[in-house]
Amino acid sequence: MRIAYLDCASGISGDMMLGALVDAGIDLATLQAGIDSLGLPSCRFAVEEVKKCGFRAVQLTVEHEPEHAHRHLHHIVELIEQSSLSKTQRDLALRIFQKVAEAEAKVHGTTIEKVHFHEVGAVDSIADIVGSAIGWDLLGVDRVVCSPVPTGTGIVNIAHGRCAIPAPATGELLRGVPIAASDVQGELTTPTGAAIVATLVDEFGSLPAMTVATIGYGAGQTDFEHPNLLRLLIGETHDNAGASDTIVLLETNLDDIPGEIVGHCTEQLWQAGALDVATSSLQMKKGRPGILLSTQCRPADAERLAQIIFRETTTLGLRRSTVQRMTLPRKTESVSTDWGDIEGIVALLPDETERFSPEFASCQKIADKQSVPLLQVYIAARQSFTAQRDK
Repeated sequence: MRIAYLDCASGISGDMMLGALVDAGIDLATLQAGIDSLGLPSCRFAVEEVKKCGFRAVQLTVEHEPEHAHRHLHHIVELIEQSSLSKTQRDLALRIFQKVAEAEAKVHGTTIEKVHFHEVGAVDSIADIVGSAIGWDLLGVDRVVCSPVPTGTGIVNIAHGRCAIPAPATGELLRGVPIAASDVQGELTTPTGAAIVATLVDEFGSLPAMTVATIGYGAGQTDFEHPNLLRLLIGETHDNAGASDTIVLLETNLDDIPGEIVGHCTEQLWQAGALDVATSSLQMKKGRPGILLSTQCRPADAERLAQIIFRETTTLGLRRSTVQRMTLPRKTESVSTDWGDIEGIVALLPDETERFSPEFASCQKIADKQSVPLLQVYIAARQSFTAQRDK
């Protein structure tokens, strides 16, 4: 299994994340091409090698024309949707911005639709988030582990005035994330960095057992008395039986709600970052038919997803349990067919064999465009994968 570890000894920001990704081998030109497709005005990545307290690192700066626009979420969604990013890259970038929108809406007491993105809606932050989504997709890791995250102390100036560190949105984004003690005067973790961590990370803790292949160092813009660096370690674990992690299971029984409402709630949960959502039939008291709604999520997302279930259904209570799950190593891969490329997931089984599962959306797009049966597209994708492996 390919694994990445984020060592946030000096916190994390969007530019530190990008610097670490570039230092770890992600092609800068590919990142720039993805950002260019957003149509942002004269937005360029500038990279240089610097030293922080004697340690070398890559410092990335986003250069762009001055602007005064304050964007809403739908403006950023439009930029990403019309870009040339892959589906995986688009989805990851949108998930990060969705987390930011939810955090901003909560701290300002408004709705996601009405939230004005200030710092995170600026060109440099958009480039940081989208660039990070591209970089992590290209990195192709199966699992992300992160150290506890320090925020720093003191006061930071934001669009709404002077705020204690962590800034309100940063604090909200770090809900459920282990915070490391720090007496450093200054902002170590930014809203952008917090959003990336909250979206990407599967587990928090110390450096896991792994064979390290690559290490990338991303430098922060501020100089402190300590090395202001984000360290990214990438390597391999050798347990093909699957990785184990802790997730939260939310369940509720419903017997007084139309099925369409349950379907709507299910879609809301998926969009909010649930790991899995399922429904099954029940027979409840007095013979009434019912539905069991089961939602799997990361611990940091449990409270937010519970709020969606309470809001969108008639339930009066949820069962919440912490469970261990085992997952197979996996990666995204495209295969070529006579109708075009089809994306899918390749899972590595314990016996070292691979299993390919075509993505429904990718197959559906081909089937609709070429007017061929969906099942025929699925079969062709699997046959193409087998043929590629047999060469």
